[in-house]
Amino acid sequence: MNPIEVNNLHKIFQTKRKAAGLAGSMRSLIKPEYSSTEAVRDLSFQMEAGELLGFIGPNGAGKSTTIKMLTGILHPSSGDAKVLGFTPWKERQKLAYQIGTVFGQRPQLWYHLPAMDTFILFGKIYELDDRETKKRIDYLTEAFEIKDLLDVPVRKLSLGQRMRCEVAASFLHRPKLLLLDEPSIGLDVVAKQNIRDAIKRMNQEEGVGVLLTSHDAGDLEALCKRVIIVNHGQIVYEDKVSNLKRKFLTNKMVEVRYAQEVAKDFSIAGVEILKVGHYGVKLKFDTAKTQVDSVISHLSSAGDIVDITISDPPLEEVIARIYQEANK
Repeated sequence: MNPIEVNNLHKIFQTKRKAAGLAGSMRSLIKPEYSSTEAVRDLSFQMEAGELLGFIGPNGAGKSTTIKMLTGILHPSSGDAKVLGFTPWKERQKLAYQIGTVFGQRPQLWYHLPAMDTFILFGKIYELDDRETKKRIDYLTEAFEIKDLLDVPVRKLSLGQRMRCEVAASFLHRPKLLLLDEPSIGLDVVAKQNIRDAIKRMNQEEGVGVLLTSHDAGDLEALCKRVIIVNHGQIVYEDKVSNLKRKFLTNKMVEVRYAQEVAKDFSIAGVEILKVGHYGVKLKFDTAKTQVDSVISHLSSAGDIVDITISDPPLEEVIARIYQEANK
């Protein structure tokens, strides 16, 4: 059984219109008018057991709405979903014992108390005995490197420290599935890497499946094997992250440094010269239009190469391109 099965999920929000003027306001009280916003439209996808799945899209694409339906917070307008065999909005309490959730902008730790107090409270909520709770806290403390943080009031922790405790807390009851909504938002590079490493460890050691939404392409590259991209509530791209790179990362940047000063015309058809110096050059070209061999051969003929770097554009550029194409 797949941990997540989504079939033709649909969500429409009704928003009350604000009428202009006193007469309009009185009319709205008696007979209010509503406008409809289609947040999720005929969404269908599956997630395999133990999978690390990226679920991304621009702001307003329907990501958070989908996750809220999968956790049972929201009821869909139509369609069906099964999460670990449960219908989320009908069996929310049963499902809560099997999943963990982290909403990056909605903390679950008690702000004025140490994180340890929330961990112990969660143990009671999930009906763990005291010995099991302590054993689990000890394990998570080591996995997330939060030993020195548990007895500090949450309000005194940095954002990165707090998020490590937030994610660790979501693993307390040994969930089979973790739903992460922007867990790295606002974090610095080191804090992001700490959280990514801990999530990967839990996935490898306990087989926890992870559904991740994030605007940070680094999260996708570090964690996810497959990605689903949504826009206007619909799937616009679904494939492995490696295939996404192969399909869209056709632009290459080549930077060369020579042993001695060179004076050469580096102009090549289909190649954009970004920078030329006395001892090197930086080029950009599309491998779908220009062969790599011809570019490297041309560069080699200029002199003895002491260093060469071939790099892809950032994954953010690729994702932005997919968004733009979906909006056309």
